[in-house]
Amino acid sequence: MAITVVDYNAGNLTSVMNALKFIGADAKVSRDPDEISKATRLIFPGVGAAASAMETLTKTGIGEAIKAVVKAGNPVLGICIGCQIILEESEEDGGVKTLGLIPGRAERFKDEPGLKIPHMGWNQVNFTREHPIMKGIRSGCDFYYVHSYYPQVPAEYSFAETTYGTQTFTGLLGKDNLIASQFHQEKSGEVGLAMLKNFCDWNI
Repeated sequence: MAITVVDYNAGNLTSVMNALKFIGADAKVSRDPDEISKATRLIFPGVGAAASAMETLTKTGIGEAIKAVVKAGNPVLGICIGCQIILEESEEDGGVKTLGLIPGRAERFKDEPGLKIPHMGWNQVNFTREHPIMKGIRSGCDFYYVHSYYPQVPAEYSFAETTYGTQTFTGLLGKDNLIASQFHQEKSGEVGLAMLKNFCDWNI
């Protein structure tokens, strides 16, 4: 079953495609909303700002195409901005309405003495609930992060947490056929590749 990777001018496609190629996945990149809406398995990656990402998703129709895949019940994986955009809103730029696929909002890290923002580098991810995407991966492994905003969601949608400074946030969230990580699997070495492989094998 081919994986469709969404191209909406938010970068990071090369790293994602290289990781999928490494694990032997059949994957293609698309920016065609009609093609995306018919995807049987979808990855929604990205880096950058929520406002510009939402502007592109709205203008191109890709946002509605992603919603169609979720509604169809096919597996969808969001990564980084792709994790924040599936929430209801981001507090970036005074407030940005996002896709609203999962309740919650993206919030900015609060300033703390000695805390660097953006949060950049490896950090421990502690699993709080089971999910097929975690199969064979030990809770407490380190994954790679690059972000200034993080998802805050009700506990029922949270599958893993990370602490940065004194602030604990959701690192992995999901609902039904939709799963999303604030960390970058494609930059997280063996554990990241294992999680991507689990997503490829995930049958709803």
